[in-house]
Formats: sequence, structure tokens, C-alpha cells
Amino acid sequence: MFQSSTESGSIVCRRMRPSDLDQVVRNEEISYANPWSKRIFLDCLRAGYECWVLATRDKVLAHGVLSAALGESHLLTLCVHPDARRKAYGRRMLQHLLKEAARLGADTCFLEVRPSNEAARALYYALGFVQVGERRQYYPAEHGSTFREDALILSKRLV
Repeated sequence: MFQSSTESGSIVCRRMRPSDLDQVVRNEEISYANPWSKRIFLDCLRAGYECWVLATRDKVLAHGVLSAALGESHLLTLCVHPDARRKAYGRRMLQHLLKEAARLGADTCFLEVRPSNEAARALYYALGFVQVGERRQYYPAEHGSTFREDALILSKRLV
């Protein structure tokens, strides 16, 4: 867990709570064309996934969800509120999730990312992820479109 300060107060990385979900879902909705629902986040919390937020006393700045089992981990989602981008919060959240994965015995982390998401790809590559595959037409088409975007599969060794 880390803590730092900003003009808006202390920022902490802590486990996601059900009371965070309205803000978490709002962050997803303003960030993604196909956001996760509150039900998906509740299911992740119930399943015991690593669900974390980076937050001030009253605002969720970033969130991430990671599953870990059988020596592997999978980054399921990572989101930074648009007003909090370009401040290294995504990097800090990802680094925290990778430490949690290693603590849980995972030696590898996998994730999918849109080729069009240049900022996310740059972050993942900067932290040592490499492309190991591709999933054709993985992401749902955006509203009004029939185009389904591929996903790049990235991997990083944790040990």
C-alpha cells in the first residue's frame, strides 16, 4: 500500500469496497465505450480478485482488478479517471497490482489491450510487458459500428 499527497489531499492505494463501486463504474463509463457494469465489479469482489483503488478521501482516481491462480495472473481492468491522467497514477496502480500478483505466487501476468489504446500500450511496454499473441475481433463493436477491434495479448514475467 502506498500513500502520497496532492493539492486535493492524501492519496492512498487500498482495497476496493462496495461503497466505491458507483464512482468506479462512473470512471469506467467516462473512459470506455464498453465499460464494466457494477455487477461485474461485485462479482470480482465476491470472487476474491485483487480489486484496488487509488483514492483521495472523496474521489476514486484509478482502479484495477487482477486475478491470480495457479502461478499466473491476469490484469482484467485498469482505469484512470480522465482528470487524473498523465500523473503516473496508472503506473502506480499497475505496479501495485503486479506486486500483489507476485505476493500471491504468480510468476507471470497477462493482459489484453486494444491496439488503438496507445497510452495503455506505452505504459505496459515501459513496465516490461511484451506481446505474446493476438485475439481477433476481441473487443465489442462500439455503438453504431460493426467493427470489432482485435486485442494484443501481453505478458510479463514477475520473478
